[in-house]
Order: sequence, then C-alpha cells, then structure tokens
Amino acid sequence: MPEGHSVHRITRQFARNFVGRTVLLSSPQGRFAAGAEQLTGHVMTDARAVGKQMFLEFDNGLWLRVHLGMYGAWDFAGDIVMDATIAASNGRMGQTNQRGTDLAGTDLAGTDLSGDAVLDSAGENSLHSIGAPRRTRVRMAEQETLRQAQGPTEDTFPPEPVGQVRVRLLTETVSADLRGPTACEVLDPAQVDAVMHRLGPDPQLDDTPEAEQRFVDTVRKKPTRIGMLLMDQSVVSGIGNVYRAELLFRARINPHAPGKSLSDDTLRALWRDWAHLLAIGVNTGQMMTMDDLDETDYRLAMKNRADRHWVYKREGLPCRVCGTHITLEEMGARKLYYCPSCQA
Repeated sequence: MPEGHSVHRITRQFARNFVGRTVLLSSPQGRFAAGAEQLTGHVMTDARAVGKQMFLEFDNGLWLRVHLGMYGAWDFAGDIVMDATIAASNGRMGQTNQRGTDLAGTDLAGTDLSGDAVLDSAGENSLHSIGAPRRTRVRMAEQETLRQAQGPTEDTFPPEPVGQVRVRLLTETVSADLRGPTACEVLDPAQVDAVMHRLGPDPQLDDTPEAEQRFVDTVRKKPTRIGMLLMDQSVVSGIGNVYRAELLFRARINPHAPGKSLSDDTLRALWRDWAHLLAIGVNTGQMMTMDDLDETDYRLAMKNRADRHWVYKREGLPCRVCGTHITLEEMGARKLYYCPSCQA
C-alpha cells in the first residue's frame, strides 16, 4: 500500500497538470459513471493529500476522494509536466529512486551529485529530472512494474483505456486513468471535512506544535502497542509498514510498548523524525531512512533498496548497530521488523 510520501507526490502531479484546467471525467469501466457525471466539465481548483488519501476539488464545490489501497494505480499520459521533485528518466512514481531538481544537484547532506546518473537494480534514474512537458506515459503507484516509454507512445491522444479504468480525468493535453482503488467517490465539502477530521495529523500539511501535541496526546491515552498505533491513520497519517519499522528502530522503541508507557519527550521526538523522513520521501521519491551516509554509501543505497533501511526486510540479518539478528513477526496482520536488542 502506498505510504504517505507517494500520495503527496501523486497529488503534486495533479497540481501541476490539472489544477486550473477544465477536466472531463468518464468511467470506461462503468462503475463510476454517476460520479464522473457530477464532476465532468468543471475546473479542478485544488489537489490535496492527507496521509494515504488524496482529495481533488472542483469549481462546483464537489471533491473526488481517492484511496489507492493495495492495488490502486494512476496512469498519466500526454504532455506531462513532471514535478521537479518527482521526475526521473524512467518515470515511475512511488517508492522509487528519484532525486529532484529542487535539491540543486546535491544530496540531503549537500554532497554534489551532478555527475552521471545512478540507476538502481530496477533501472531507475536517481539523479536526472524531466523539467518540461513531454509526451509519455507514467505509472504512478507503489510497488508497480516500471513502465514509461521514451518519447511518443501513442499516435493519437488520448490513448485508449487499458484494463479496468474506474475513472479517467482528461484535459486537452493530459489524461489520468485510475484502476483498482479501494475508494473512489464524490464528496461535498461537509463530507470531506468529516473524512479529514477522522484522520490523524500529517506533518506535510500541518507541522505545527498543535499537530505534534495532538499526536502526543492521542498516543499517551492508549494502552495499544505503539507498533499498532503508528499504523492507525486516525492517530497519525501516512505511516505504513516500512516507516513503522524504521521509525521505531531509529527511536530504539520496542514495538510492543503500550502507547501510554512512552514519555512525552519520546513521542515528540518520534513525531519530529516522522516529519523528517516524510519530507525526504516526498523530495526523493523513496523511503530513505538511513542517515549520515557518505557519498559512496549513498550511491549504493540509490542502486539497492536493501541498503536504505535499518531493519525493514532484514529478518535474520545482523542488526547494523549491534549485530543481533533482526526479528520478523506479525502485528496487526502486517509484517513487523525490529531488533530485539536495540529495541528491547
């Protein structure tokens, strides 16, 4: 399932390519025909992500809410203006190796990375961006097969829908096809407010002391294990399985510790680290959770996802800090990775 950084990045694509433009909506599959009819022909006025959900506003006051879930994916086609922090020569958006041009040719530590492109094992380009409209097709989702053709991919625009397209959004130059979402619905402003009210704070939208305090207060009231609370989107928005494992290791917190057993200071530090890692994910397109890498190690991490994380998917391997084998178990029907020594 896409984690919060992916949804923010997808939403940026809508902001760049659809907001301010009249959009035609259709449902090639037929399941969203009534919803498409409510929105088609209106101007998109806002694109907003909250955690793992995205909200697209139209000038008639209605919103399109989308939750990709486990299998949802967007396909963009046409003269796409790639967001500077999203673009890469191979174009997949989600958990990818992409370093945006807003980083001015440097990594997060300021190291000059203006040399040759670095391709990871999936063939993704971690350094170069697309800075102008280009006729192409881009798959935007988490854990999808890489797919972007170089140069024109269709003789005509828009392309024929491929597969079970729940909804197509179309302007004069760009189309976006949605397949397989968990949720795709039209909401009025009151309904949008109700949905957002149920979601926990998202530091990409609100990184104020009040949002931090809301997170701390919510966790401190609950006897539920912190490993479960971090995955609860009503507690905090956007954290999925990767970020859960990595945040808890970085904080040296036992995932089984009850929320109410953790100190305010511990939880404040956890919130600040989530804001830090989420910003990196939004800017680079990948869940890079290891700090203080030199240029060589950073480039290795760009090439190989196994070099980006402390504990995630490292079961049976020695902890990078203490050498104890990383443990894998199930929590909340999801795989949980942690170090039984560092996080005792």
